[in-house]
Amino acid sequence: MKAVDDARGRIGVRDACAALGLPRATWYRTRARAARAAGVLRAPSPRALGGDERKLVIEQLNCPRFADLAVPQVHATLLDEGTYLCSPRTMYRILEACGEVRERRAQLRHPSYARPELLASMPNQVWSWDITKLKGPARWTCFQLYVILDIYSRYAVGWMVAEGESSALASMLIRQTLIKQNVDQGQLTLHADRGPSMTSKEIALLLDDLGVTRTHSRPRVSNDNPYSEAHFKTLKYRPEFPERFGSIEDARAFCRVFFTWYNRHHRHSGREMMTPHDVHFGHVDEVIARRSAVLSSAHQRHPERFVLGRPAPPRRPGPAWINPPKNTPLLAEVAH
Repeated sequence: MKAVDDARGRIGVRDACAALGLPRATWYRTRARAARAAGVLRAPSPRALGGDERKLVIEQLNCPRFADLAVPQVHATLLDEGTYLCSPRTMYRILEACGEVRERRAQLRHPSYARPELLASMPNQVWSWDITKLKGPARWTCFQLYVILDIYSRYAVGWMVAEGESSALASMLIRQTLIKQNVDQGQLTLHADRGPSMTSKEIALLLDDLGVTRTHSRPRVSNDNPYSEAHFKTLKYRPEFPERFGSIEDARAFCRVFFTWYNRHHRHSGREMMTPHDVHFGHVDEVIARRSAVLSSAHQRHPERFVLGRPAPPRRPGPAWINPPKNTPLLAEVAH
């Protein structure tokens, strides 16, 4: 640093730093640190605004008509009115010195949405419901498929195809499904995204009357409703799923076949390859016993083919999570 000080009087700081291979910023920073340690105050720039001028800038920026405007907008407005106080950068420096550098625009303050954490260890504890579109016969026409899914068993406990989306239709489906499944008050949590029907007052009042806890996904976070999303993918990736349905009757006929297959015959990878029907209605022990008997018989006939020894019995389906807590060893599993 002393070498730079000795040379800068003759060739300047830039050339001295270049000759010594030293960044100029390092020299200026070291010089300023030494000045502060010595108690030397930096002399104000002759171009700096005076106290009255700075006060006028603050008054203008905080006056009622400019209080919600960004600094460049204030600067441009004053220029249009024939007034120049200082540059926008100087306005920012004055605001920073007063501790007022913040968002100045009048904006809607969005609430903080909590991350839903839901656990289902048995059927009819947590249901997830959603609505998806089924393309109709003509362009821009579609039908609405409502599906209520038990996240533990993956059993579709209720579904309906309608001409449009309606909170009244959703209320009817939810009420009928609760009666069909014999759900008691305080037993069930119903989870959904933030669609207009899901957040409607009619649905909220219905669930309050029936003693059902309701939860919602965070805005634009599809992972908060994973089971319904995965179920719709299973539906729409079926080989027989058509490009369009000729009528609402065609859509309902297709869904009747699909949901029968899905509930009773689809071996779900997230439920230890058991059908949703077996898991939902308590046939898990029977399925495990049958599979264990078949494995034991195969091992007795050809033990040499089981190089790792006697095959382990099939496992029971574990609990189902929506967003498990980070400190839990259980992981949420979503399988199609």
